[in-house]
Amino acid sequence: MNAGKIIARLREEKGWSQTDFAENSSVSRVMIGKYERGEAIPSIEVAKKIADAFGVSLDYLVGEGINAHFDKKTVQRLQDIESLAPTIKDKLFFLIDTVIRDNKAKQAYTA
Repeated sequence: MNAGKIIARLREEKGWSQTDFAENSSVSRVMIGKYERGEAIPSIEVAKKIADAFGVSLDYLVGEGINAHFDKKTVQRLQDIESLAPTIKDKLFFLIDTVIRDNKAKQAYTA
């Protein structure tokens, strides 16, 4: 997916018009339309404003990189987990693994 489609999808998920998004990102509505149609590519500075307005990383915005599927809140959580003591991390990962396993089992039985 290209950045323009990602921008349009994120904007629609927020329920913002292009004008609303322009106000929230300090990017002109005309340029937002051009980005969404693939007629222009935002500069790094503008892409940062766009990513900040949506609360996502630049990786997420362009759909590439190790963090491309994570919003900023998820990335921050992962960073916070990495700073925990090993015993606490082990307990947290055990809990996460248990929830994921149970969810997968539930999906398998309901499908």
